[in-house]
Amino acid sequence: MMKWSLFLTLIFCTGIAYGQSQKSKNYSRFDERRAHFGFMLGINSASNTVYQNADSYKLYNVKSIVSNSQTGGQLGIVSTLKLWGPTTRLRFLPSLSFQERVLTFTSSSIVNPLKDSILEERIASTNLDFPLMFQFRTTRYNNFATYVLGGIQYSLDLQTQQNANQSNSDPFIKIKRDDLQVQIGGGVEFFTPYFKFGIEVKYSQGIVNSLIQDNTTSSRPIDFLYNRVWGLSIVFEG
Repeated sequence: MMKWSLFLTLIFCTGIAYGQSQKSKNYSRFDERRAHFGFMLGINSASNTVYQNADSYKLYNVKSIVSNSQTGGQLGIVSTLKLWGPTTRLRFLPSLSFQERVLTFTSSSIVNPLKDSILEERIASTNLDFPLMFQFRTTRYNNFATYVLGGIQYSLDLQTQQNANQSNSDPFIKIKRDDLQVQIGGGVEFFTPYFKFGIEVKYSQGIVNSLIQDNTTSSRPIDFLYNRVWGLSIVFEG
């Protein structure tokens, strides 16, 4: 549901901006500067792309594994470098993000074969994210512009348990500390007299299997696990 609300928010803001009548430009010298700096505040919805072992039911009695998204937050520092003209920029946005994911395992109950057994595994992460993005912006219309983003992100999980000892009685999913993701997104920008702020939607998809397969009852039914994150943020630049 969150990803649809992100798109609707972006469309709503775009509609308001296009409804503006012609007016004088705020912060008219913004595009003359080579570099800009600012900060970002946002929320995220994190989950996993799960590839279940084809024989997980026969071998481990697991019918399905579903990743349920959870809401988190993020904050970061923005550095933007103008490359070609006022519309093409390179953005570096190191940030701290708080994420949580829930994997729901559905198995046949041993006690009652007619009733399924549900087990949840929570995966919490505190990440240092280092996204490097190309930003392609439209020319300004009054005090408004739109843009799209594309790039790659390296994430370092400060809360990783990849080296923690497992308990046979209470196993948990181990996730790798390092992750690499591709990112795409878009947003709208509004120019005020002294600064610019944008409302932005981004999607990040992991391209490296983040699962540590240590042959526990939790990890054996899974072949591959990739991180994915939807984000909605407000970006301020001066």
